[in-house]
Amino acid sequence: MTGHASPTRRALRGLGVAAVLVFTLFPVWLMVATALNGRANAGSRSLWPQEWTLENFTFVIGEGGFGRYLMNSLLVGLGTVLAGALLALLAAVAVSRFRFRFRTSVLVMILIIQMVPVEALVIPLFIQARSLGALDTLLGLVVVYLAFSLPFAIWTLRGFVAAVPVELEEAAYLDGASWGRMFWSVLLPLVAPGLVATSVFSFITAWNEFIFALTFMANQDNYTVAVGLRRFFGQYGTDWGAVMAASTLITVPVMVFFVIAQKRLTDGLVAGAVKG
Repeated sequence: MTGHASPTRRALRGLGVAAVLVFTLFPVWLMVATALNGRANAGSRSLWPQEWTLENFTFVIGEGGFGRYLMNSLLVGLGTVLAGALLALLAAVAVSRFRFRFRTSVLVMILIIQMVPVEALVIPLFIQARSLGALDTLLGLVVVYLAFSLPFAIWTLRGFVAAVPVELEEAAYLDGASWGRMFWSVLLPLVAPGLVATSVFSFITAWNEFIFALTFMANQDNYTVAVGLRRFFGQYGTDWGAVMAASTLITVPVMVFFVIAQKRLTDGLVAGAVKG
């Protein structure tokens, strides 16, 4: 047997790759093509725009008020990422570096929380948020999303923290560093890939979530993008140009976030597969 693939095998491999690309990218192209089609042809979903224009985007952001929804989702997503990263990292350090009573029970509870269906928690969390006056507020939504993203983040970061040799921390202490200095200069750079990976998960969770955003929000000014998209689905018809333009606007921030965090995310996923 030779080390080179036969022409037939290379052709089949190329066809397979092309089929996967078409299957993956076709919905994206249909979305963008419909979004760039003129509003006069908003009801038609063709593979090629009959009239290239940004009219649907201006309508969605202007009359549709989607700019407000984008800002709300951005605030909720960034709040979830920043608060979740801080809390998850501190919790991961606690369960990895310190020995305390019920430590194992805490880790088991973190796993159990991930097994509970989201739908089963809608009514209990709604009642609790109402009693705390957190309904119809972006802060209340951030707290709910933190509850769902923290278990995964803590469990993932625990492996990264445990993989850092304790000798590095002890060496920093011997050099006169405080715990805060050691944490910022030694521990944080080493667990940064895992922090990025969990931050991407938290951002996507907050950005795409629909059930709690719909249940908790009564004021349209506080809608997130997932809920705001419903406004373009009418009772007797659907403005597909507006729907696809709004869907494109929803997709862009996630793509930008992935591009910015791509290298760190790849390092984090690879390291997470072999550590802890």
